[in-house]
Amino acid sequence: MTTETILTNARLVLEDRIVSGSLVVRDGVIAEIAEGNSASGVDMEGDYILPGLVELHTDHLEAHYSPRPGVRWNAISAIQSHDAQIASSGITTVFDCLRLGSDADDGFQVGEMRAIADALASARAENRLRADHLIHLRCEVSAADVLDHFADFQTDTQVRLASLMDHAPGQRQFQTMEQYTLYYKTKRGLSDEAFAHFVARRQECSAQYSDVHRKAIASACTQRGITIASHDDATLGHVEEAVGFGVKLAEFPTSIEAAQASHKAGMSVLMGAPNVVRGGSHSGNIAATDLARAGVLDVLSSDYIPFSLIHAPFVLADEVDDLDLPAAIRLVTATPAKTVGLDDRGSLTPGKRADLVRVRRESGVPVVRSVWRQGERVA
Repeated sequence: MTTETILTNARLVLEDRIVSGSLVVRDGVIAEIAEGNSASGVDMEGDYILPGLVELHTDHLEAHYSPRPGVRWNAISAIQSHDAQIASSGITTVFDCLRLGSDADDGFQVGEMRAIADALASARAENRLRADHLIHLRCEVSAADVLDHFADFQTDTQVRLASLMDHAPGQRQFQTMEQYTLYYKTKRGLSDEAFAHFVARRQECSAQYSDVHRKAIASACTQRGITIASHDDATLGHVEEAVGFGVKLAEFPTSIEAAQASHKAGMSVLMGAPNVVRGGSHSGNIAATDLARAGVLDVLSSDYIPFSLIHAPFVLADEVDDLDLPAAIRLVTATPAKTVGLDDRGSLTPGKRADLVRVRRESGVPVVRSVWRQGERVA
């Protein structure tokens, strides 16, 4: 039996303009878009209707699974808590980041992320989830055991994205010891001696493992059709390396030069939505809004605050002269979807999935009023 829903008196945010009118959903797919109001249908009261947001990089599931140092929460419970917050933020497709690679005092053990992935599959099969969940493997290439972790996912079709990361001091995100000292020594309360040992071990591991692990994981992803992301690129050399690996997504470049080069090379440049909302990077790197003004910002990610993904586009549309709301919304819908090959979603286009978000926003923080995934109300 055909099911149909009509949303009328809405401001429909298309890829290139905003249309006041109606949208018809039929059997989970956008069937029609029309200017002007329909004689029947659900009154949207002039609210925006956006495509469902597409989130490529969130560490939020890990935070629910391990809410305190040394604490591990029930996996299904953690997933459902995470999923509810994701959906209520207007995110209908989410790539859950699972960290691969650990050492004696950081990260997760081999098997833990595999268990989370299995729990995600079970939650999907049991119809527990509001959003569509896929997996993004965050591969710490400087970790001695990252390939052991990666081997746990060699046949997992949930994996659609993998990022190549090196968080060792002197590398990429932490090019200066001032940033690294604040992030690790000060926050962890390490003594000078303990911190010196910590830094030396991380640098040794990076020198020994990063290059070989980066090549091995990139090669495996290419063979399996998994989209590859670079992470924290800082130099033109980093960008050239990424091009050689076939990287499609440049996550959190730490210099304007790297961002510009990545964008020019055809990669989608991703920055954090919290960076936009806060007005700058929490680690002292470049501001996402500056990249937007330079025309080299392609994708936003909520990273650690899910609601920032719906908030940030409105901030950008307010603050960046050459960026209107449809262009800002593309950063969290059409472009991330295209970057990872999800061509069935990401825009209000007949024939695409009816992943929709109803948003009211006169000024300040927007309000998510309703969310649909494939035509079904989920929030």
